[in-house]
Amino acid sequence: MPPFKIVSDFGMTGDQPEAVDALVKGVEQGFDKQVLLGVTGSGKTFTMANVVERLQRPTLVMCHNKTLAAQLATEFKEFFPDNAVEYFVSYYDYYQPEAYIPKTDTYIEKDTDINEEIDKLRHAATRALLTRRDVLIVASVSCIYSLGEPEEYQSFVVNVAKGQKIERNQLVRRFVNMQYERNDYDFSRGKFRIRGDTVEILPAYEEIAIRIEFWGDVVERIMEIDGLTGEVLAEKESVDIFPAKHFVTSPEKLELAIQDIRKEMEDRVMEFKKQGKVVEAARIEQRTNYDIEMLTELGYCNGVENYSRHLQRRPAGSPPWTLIHYFPRDFLLFIDESHMTIPQIRGMYHGDMSRKQTLIDYGFRLPSALDNRPLNFQEFEQIINQAIFVSATPGPYEQTQAKQVVEQLVRPTGLLEPTIEVKQTRGQIDDLIYEIKLRVGKGERCLVTTLTKKMAEELADYLKEMDIKTHYLHSEVDTLERVEILRDLRLGVYDVVVGINLLREGLDLPEVSLVAILDADKEGYLRSRDALIQTMGRAARHVDGHVILYADKLTDSMKNAIEETYRRRKIQEKFNKEHGITPQGIRKAIRDITERVKVVAEERGKYQAAPVPADELARLIKELEAQMKKASKNLEFEKAALLRDRIIELRKDEELFSPFRKKK
Repeated sequence: MPPFKIVSDFGMTGDQPEAVDALVKGVEQGFDKQVLLGVTGSGKTFTMANVVERLQRPTLVMCHNKTLAAQLATEFKEFFPDNAVEYFVSYYDYYQPEAYIPKTDTYIEKDTDINEEIDKLRHAATRALLTRRDVLIVASVSCIYSLGEPEEYQSFVVNVAKGQKIERNQLVRRFVNMQYERNDYDFSRGKFRIRGDTVEILPAYEEIAIRIEFWGDVVERIMEIDGLTGEVLAEKESVDIFPAKHFVTSPEKLELAIQDIRKEMEDRVMEFKKQGKVVEAARIEQRTNYDIEMLTELGYCNGVENYSRHLQRRPAGSPPWTLIHYFPRDFLLFIDESHMTIPQIRGMYHGDMSRKQTLIDYGFRLPSALDNRPLNFQEFEQIINQAIFVSATPGPYEQTQAKQVVEQLVRPTGLLEPTIEVKQTRGQIDDLIYEIKLRVGKGERCLVTTLTKKMAEELADYLKEMDIKTHYLHSEVDTLERVEILRDLRLGVYDVVVGINLLREGLDLPEVSLVAILDADKEGYLRSRDALIQTMGRAARHVDGHVILYADKLTDSMKNAIEETYRRRKIQEKFNKEHGITPQGIRKAIRDITERVKVVAEERGKYQAAPVPADELARLIKELEAQMKKASKNLEFEKAALLRDRIIELRKDEELFSPFRKKK
């Protein structure tokens, strides 16, 4: 496997080299916690990449929301195109947890909508960790939630090699134990099919299927194929196939787990009866017996995660296995936008304890369900090796715990903090439209932040009526769709994005020259000093960056944020003057988290793809076709046309670069 190696057209400038040297030295000296205090646009991601390249360690980058995680993943993939850069976030597009409301005697069953694309990326992440060391995973805080045991997961991996002697039916049984489903008609991710002496399987982490051909009990040929057309894309000498789910359990462990579950149920029934709770006793007995029957027959049941402690053979109260446990002990941890991420990590553990306790008290779940949980903060601190907190506004925890604080205040391009203007709220929408049209006329983009989802949607609709290409962005927008919206903002499909707090930390949008903050004088979480500094920083990547605060009064938070911004601007102006630097705007390629090849977006919004292997092209075409159909269904025809043109170009590349087609 290749070592971490940065591929970039530029090198470190400004105070980046000093920051990298200090952080690397701190890690080598054994500092368990450090802070990288960098202003927005100073190249903190590039600094992190250089630290990773210097240290050559498996790396986890944690951040507090999925959109930022997706953007970081695409940036790191730019820097490390030959290494494994993966994306690990919650795979739920919709999640209604199981709950019981005693006051109204209402039981709410768990209801979820799993995003198959994100589930695939999660499997790709764990697979990479178990097969190589040049791995960098960008994750949300969902990485501290319960996941299958690493050793158990790895023990289920099936290695198939050309010339290997193994019965076809024996291999099929192993696939079933790995939670793969046989389906000869609907051949999709996580399923396999059998055709005579040929077995075809579509791994949970791939878009490309594997065909295994037998001659008797010997593996004669292994190929990567297009699951739809059956076209051979590549031949393999061997292949490792990983489980379809992270929670896999051997028959021996499952049998022991069922015994423990039954014993816990009997104890709980007896306890309820002693308390005179006959209904609760009958309920827990009936529900648990049904789950035990499902586990016995199928090895799976709805809500199986509530029995994770028994299935993983963990003692009561012990911390669960998480993604972090898949990393080797010497891994490096970056916590990006730590002032937001650390509080979120702290709050995860206690978030659903009361809900689960109610389910337990009324006989819907066994007490062991409490062990299906995220790590608490103390457990999280114990398993991290060495951490670097990255933020423009570090919180109190980072400042008190860090062995050293490394500052990075100068932007490589000489860009300054944006200029700031405070305007009255009277007539603010008309003024906003005027300001937006000024920027759009120059080919620039705008961000507008509101305080509520409803206002974001209504303002976006109004701007559309004013013939301004606009889209809203908030937490109810699907994870991958958020990434596409921001990509389309950069491409020019949209000129304005209206959002709430998702437009704050870390979003890298060099085309944005105007940030408008509505209700800037409404003191609170979204209009605090740090929040305003972060929001205004979205305009700091453009040479003409400007911020408009619509407010009727100057709050303390506004005053402090403006003073801090202009203090930094003076330092940057002084540095530029001393070194003869003329501020220049940032130009960056436009990329997508779901893309696996190098893509450059030209100013007119078209794509060009570099020559890549046939299997990689096939993966990209499938992903873009799904995006095109979704855009068309949502009546976003301009976006669908861009994707269609891209697919046509890639199909031409497929004809040029596929060795199998050349043979034909």
